[in-house]
Amino acid sequence: MATSRIEMRIDETVKAAAEKAAALEGMKSLTEYVVRLIEKDSQRIIKAHESITVENDVFDRFILACNTAKAPNQKLREAKKLAQRKGIQ
Repeated sequence: MATSRIEMRIDETVKAAAEKAAALEGMKSLTEYVVRLIEKDSQRIIKAHESITVENDVFDRFILACNTAKAPNQKLREAKKLAQRKGIQ
């Protein structure tokens, strides 16, 4: 059950269009429509910012470099510390 509220003011034409879209999608309320949009879009944005995609050949070259690398140098150790401070795993 929902326990948080969001209050907002929007233009009447935007509200009317959203109500119509909600009705066309068979939703019971404008709230249901807005919640669904927020859920869907927030997950898309989070995923886009928390992941990266690379081409297979780029990944293969990266793995090869990792597997043939010597002991980490000072720059790499500093990069690791920076990533840890920023919460990158």
